[in-house]
Amino acid sequence: MTYELFYWDEIPGRGEFVRLALEEAGADYVDVVRGSEAQGRGISAMFEIMQSQTAPFIPFAPPFLRDGELVIAHVANILFYLAPRLGLAPKEEGLRFSANGLQLTIADLVAEIHDCHHPISVELYYEDQMDAARARAQSFLQHRLSKFLTYFERILRQNPAGPAFCVGSSLSYVDLSVFHFIEGLRYSFPKAMEKQEPAIPHLIALHDAVARRPHIKSYLASGRRLSFNEAGIFRYYPELDLN
Repeated sequence: MTYELFYWDEIPGRGEFVRLALEEAGADYVDVVRGSEAQGRGISAMFEIMQSQTAPFIPFAPPFLRDGELVIAHVANILFYLAPRLGLAPKEEGLRFSANGLQLTIADLVAEIHDCHHPISVELYYEDQMDAARARAQSFLQHRLSKFLTYFERILRQNPAGPAFCVGSSLSYVDLSVFHFIEGLRYSFPKAMEKQEPAIPHLIALHDAVARRPHIKSYLASGRRLSFNEAGIFRYYPELDLN
């Protein structure tokens, strides 16, 4: 059965964490919002689910995944469900919970990155909160970025199976998510990342190894891969990067 992924069109954002897992596994999936209204897809198909007045457990916001009658929301929750089915989860139950904890930590990092350009309100444009954004980004780059990066560096270094992967001895969805947040941080804060990267060699090696995987390499070169831009979570504003 074809998986249906619901997320905003034109931005990679949080949906990309799910998309990378589907692409790596060669799974049969549809990016619903990027389809045509004539096919029963497009933005209206997503809002039909979110705005239902009768369906139980409707999603608050995308991304969410539909597998048959089951609708699953939130990135970490979606990946916790998908990964065993795609061969991207550890076989040991305990390690699956460890992987989920790491994915939830990535969700925390993504929220802090988002708040660098929207520290006051998501209802305001960036241009309406630039002073607050500069202060928030400065605090993030000085105090938080290195804590997240060195934490994941330690996760790799202290993995009993070796530093090639975050959890266990084979690729998991967490490794794909690490690839995406490194890509996003390089886009958003190129100067800050240039300064940070010498201290995280295992993270960078993992990023590069993921980029070389055949399915991921093919995906990155395809039209399915959306570019980062200033409408998504990872945005580049020079004034928010290191001076």
